Formats: sequence, C-alpha cells, structure tokens
Amino acid sequence: MNNFYQLPQLKYDYSQLSPLFSGEQLEVHHSKHHRSYVDKANQDLRILDDIKNSEIKIDEKALLKDLSFNIGGHVLHSLFWDNLTPKSDINLVDNELKDKIVNQYGNMGKFKDFFLEAAISVEGSGWAALSFCKLTHRPLVMQIEKHNLNIYPMFKILLIIDAWEHAYYIDYKNKRKDYVESFWEFIDWKEVSKRYREVRDEA
Repeated sequence: MNNFYQLPQLKYDYSQLSPLFSGEQLEVHHSKHHRSYVDKANQDLRILDDIKNSEIKIDEKALLKDLSFNIGGHVLHSLFWDNLTPKSDINLVDNELKDKIVNQYGNMGKFKDFFLEAAISVEGSGWAALSFCKLTHRPLVMQIEKHNLNIYPMFKILLIIDAWEHAYYIDYKNKRKDYVESFWEFIDWKEVSKRYREVRDEA
C-alpha cells in the first residue's frame, strides 16, 4: 500500500488542450506547480512519521496548516485535470444533473455565467467549483480561496476550475477572464456527470 501522495498522470498530452493551455503552460502547471504540492504534502507526512518515533518538538499549528494547504492543492488539481478534455460536448451532461442545474440557476446559460463569474471574481488565488449538497440535493457553486478556505464541508465537487495565476500566466498574462471563458470549451461533461451519479447514489 502506498502511504504517500503521487502526481497523477494526465489523460491527454500537454499539447492537446490548446488554446486553453499551451503545451508549455500545461507542462509547467502539472509537472512543476502540482508536483510541488505533492512533494510538500509528502514531506509533511514524513515529519508526522518522525513524531511517532522520536521526541522531536515541532510547530504543530504550522505543520497542520501546511499539510492542509498542500493536500488541498493536490486533491483540487487532480479533480481539475480529470474534468478537462480536448473534446468537450455539453450534450453528454447527465439529464438529471442538467435538470437540477436548471432548477437552481434558471437555465444552462445563466449557470455558465454564474460559474465563470465565480472564477473571475475569486479573491487572490483560488478556485471556483460546482459542488453538490447531499442534504438539500442542490448543485451549489462555491469559491475556494487558496486551496483550503471557504470549502463547503463534505460537498462533493462535480466541476472545478483553477483560477490561480500560475494556471494561466504564461498564456494569458493577467487576463484571468479570457482564460476562464476559454475553460468552458474544454469541460469533460462525461466526467462531471459521473461524479454526480456517484454522489447521487451515495445520497
């Protein structure tokens, strides 16, 4: 059993998500930025392993904050990669999920505008995600600051976009809006629907 985190393999080549990402941007994002969260999370886990075998003193508050940040970065990036595809087709969205989105936001166009604005307006470095509440059966958009702030506890993420500057700075400079709008054309609705059916069945 592997007791440490691993950088996931992508289901597409670095060159296949243009113009959302150039090959250079995607490679740096995945192999440098995401890898750093994996490496730092594993480093924190090794510190925890040392604690149980020795009397070393650590700054526990700082360690737990760092671990939360790095695990969050790894998990959210892994979800992000998997909800992207070179061949997006909104007709693949689960009809039941579509009905719930329409019931919550009015229509798919309004949902698109709401979701993209959440990504554009998130403060500083953060994310926008479509999540699902098993208690109210509502699909709810949330903004996540950094990797671990403002997350709705226990809400399964169906769709997520990385709005950190490191996600787009090579290709878009400071034009977050252009990057966010391009994202919509690369959503893997089949994966989003799969996540919805999983959480529906759990509920």
